[in-house]
Amino acid sequence: MASKTQVALVVGASRGIGRQIAIDLARNGYAVVVASKSTSTSESDAAKFPPNPNSQLSTIQTVEREIREIYGGEALAIPVDTRDPDSVQRLVNQTIQRYGRLDAVVYNAGAIWWASVEDTPMKRFQLMQRVNVEGLYATIQAALPHLKLEKKGRIVVVSPPIYSRFFRGKTAYAMGKVAMSVLTKGLAMDFERQGLKDMAITSIWPAVAIESAATDQFTRKNPAEANDLRKPAIFSDAILEILKAPASAVNGQLLLDEDFLRDHAGIMDFAKYSVVPGMTPRRIMPVELPDLAVKEQDDEGKRYDSSKGVKAKI
Repeated sequence: MASKTQVALVVGASRGIGRQIAIDLARNGYAVVVASKSTSTSESDAAKFPPNPNSQLSTIQTVEREIREIYGGEALAIPVDTRDPDSVQRLVNQTIQRYGRLDAVVYNAGAIWWASVEDTPMKRFQLMQRVNVEGLYATIQAALPHLKLEKKGRIVVVSPPIYSRFFRGKTAYAMGKVAMSVLTKGLAMDFERQGLKDMAITSIWPAVAIESAATDQFTRKNPAEANDLRKPAIFSDAILEILKAPASAVNGQLLLDEDFLRDHAGIMDFAKYSVVPGMTPRRIMPVELPDLAVKEQDDEGKRYDSSKGVKAKI
């Protein structure tokens, strides 16, 4: 029997930003499926609870426990390897078996390697494409039939606006992340063509660097680095606002957390999100971004639909 509570699946939810998203969704009434490759060990089971949210002791099991025991919410931890489509399909199947529905998917899983092309080994390149691009694609493919049942499903992708400076010094990483944003744009067009006016897929990216397991390595060496960090709550607050917004306002949009909160939620004071009180962290994203639309945007021309084997406008 389907749950009356809305259900959100957060992929990449074991620590940092993903953990915060899962907790805040639960605090706002969602039943949350906490998914990641990181699971508990005997060491993490014996550790102080709750663990450091940016440490390896934070796993999908500890996040589930936090949601249940500290926040009084509903959660289910399910391990997943986003490189394996079968593992992703099992994740979605188990979600439906438990709750009978799926209303929102947040894809936060990611592999990162920032280096020049010559300093990015092929195995590292392939890992990023498998986790970042193929993992997202597999998750959407598995989730779409369930998201479309009520014709109101939402997908939120952690990927950036598309602009050239983003490629600098991290081309291999950018290739995958930009591909995720292209998927956001393309699926949004599919929703529009199919008349699914209450469904939406949205990408979101931080305007200012956010405290995470990745930033911990820098702040341990130089505590002053924390001056330029924000708490992950700003990101989860933005995602909550995206899920509340009309689909027409967010479908196909490549958003920045701060800008969306300011422009659509009316939040003007971001001081509470600073990791170091009183500091104003440096913005890492451009204030203005290019418009990807062209003058001929509405001209679809004659296209080929490979799934039907005939020429058709799709």
